[in-house]
Amino acid sequence: MTIVQQDKGTFQQAERAHTSFLAPIEKKALVWMAHHTPGWINSDHLTVLGLASMAGAGLSYWYSRWDRAGLVWVIVFLVLNWLGDSLDGTLARVRNQQRPRYGFYVDHVVDAAGTFFLLAGLGLSGYMSERVAAGLIIAYFLLTIEVYLATYTIGKFHISFWKWGPTELRLLLMAGNVALFYKPVVTLFGHKYLLFDVGGVIGVLGMTLMFIWAAVRHTRRLYREEPRA
Repeated sequence: MTIVQQDKGTFQQAERAHTSFLAPIEKKALVWMAHHTPGWINSDHLTVLGLASMAGAGLSYWYSRWDRAGLVWVIVFLVLNWLGDSLDGTLARVRNQQRPRYGFYVDHVVDAAGTFFLLAGLGLSGYMSERVAAGLIIAYFLLTIEVYLATYTIGKFHISFWKWGPTELRLLLMAGNVALFYKPVVTLFGHKYLLFDVGGVIGVLGMTLMFIWAAVRHTRRLYREEPRA
């Protein structure tokens, strides 16, 4: 077996494509926060905060099976996750302390683990069936795998799709938590369904369509850029 070692000097950062609804406002807010962050806090601290917050959100969903107060804690942890997950990279750029390979790898390993914790807790909460939660996890990983492959082969890292990014999804989930307090079950076509099962199925379909759209688009582009000899 041959092991190919990449020369650290050849690593190139991919272009970031972030065109969500809130991206312009969010960027300005994060830069302001980075300039006012105490010096003893660094990007690694924020990354750990992001992961711990997602684990806390998952545990809070699990706890909400017995006490609806867990839904409030989920919202608190999602806000903390936004702070840690969104500010760590901005802080590194503002302070000119980027570590491109380390940052890209750790950030997205943490994202994968955090999303698993969140959706696993949601599946154990009783507000979403385990099959729908499993479907969300599968659809999410399909989409992220495509994003990482496109980042490597095309050189563009897509943070958002169709004007929807991580921040918008967090806000949508927070709104869903508020709705759960008043109406955890909805009636559609004469049948009763869990509110989050309906939202989860829509999420699975949406991410699946994004995956197919991106895969077809990027395959066509690479096919044209690398024609057969």
